[in-house]
Amino acid sequence: MPGFVKAAFGLIARNVNDLEAAQKFYCKFLGFTPVGGVADDPALAHLLRVERLRRIRLRLGAQEIELSHCTPAGATYPAPAAANDPWFQHIAIVTSDMEAACAQLKGANMALISPDGPVTLPGLRAIKFRDPDGHPLELLQFEAGHGNPAWGAKNRLMLGYDHTAITSSNLHKSLEFYDKFGFAETARQINQGPAQDALDGLQDTQADVVTLRLAAPTPHLELLHYRQPSPARPRPIAPGDLAATRLVLHAATSGFSLRRDPDGHIIIIDGSTAKPWA
Repeated sequence: MPGFVKAAFGLIARNVNDLEAAQKFYCKFLGFTPVGGVADDPALAHLLRVERLRRIRLRLGAQEIELSHCTPAGATYPAPAAANDPWFQHIAIVTSDMEAACAQLKGANMALISPDGPVTLPGLRAIKFRDPDGHPLELLQFEAGHGNPAWGAKNRLMLGYDHTAITSSNLHKSLEFYDKFGFAETARQINQGPAQDALDGLQDTQADVVTLRLAAPTPHLELLHYRQPSPARPRPIAPGDLAATRLVLHAATSGFSLRRDPDGHIIIIDGSTAKPWA
């Protein structure tokens, strides 16, 4: 397919209802700090086909995310919202203390995906939940010797984000798509059983989990292919909708452009000298 380029991981961007309220949630409860202030971004607004876009970058450890508010506002997060829905894309944040992190989140306006709290899986503990706008998030605490060695630091409660995970209805098509940007498959497993059911808030879960990496080990991309239960039918997601989370990749190309993977997830390819979020 023409027009694909080798790329490097940039950041994760998501649309929100209220930029100031979303910033407060991510900073107060998840440990992010602002990088600069709120700014208008006409170039990105044009790319996403909205009249106006205000955005702010936030940093956690060595990773960054971008929050943006579009005018006119896009559609709210689709319902029903399940862990295997085709528009699902979470950010997996690493904590040094799961109990303390969950206690900190108790004062937040968020909903649990994992109804019974943290789940123990091989090499880690995890819990999934949603921010006030409905975006899925995950908290991870790795056991010693698991995950990126950088996550062994204990000087902060929230350390950074390990990966972003998206649903894939067809692994072959997804792998073919992401390979053209330089993503390499480094691990594959099938997650199933009671612990996975509890993590996803589903029953009889059976999911392929495929790890894709660019040059650096963290952050990386995970493909989640649910063999069962079957996800909801895909629906169109506009670039300004709340569910339109964006994976931003740096590339040695001119300008920046919008791509969609086979399931409609949005990828922004940035090759400009003056990056639209800088």
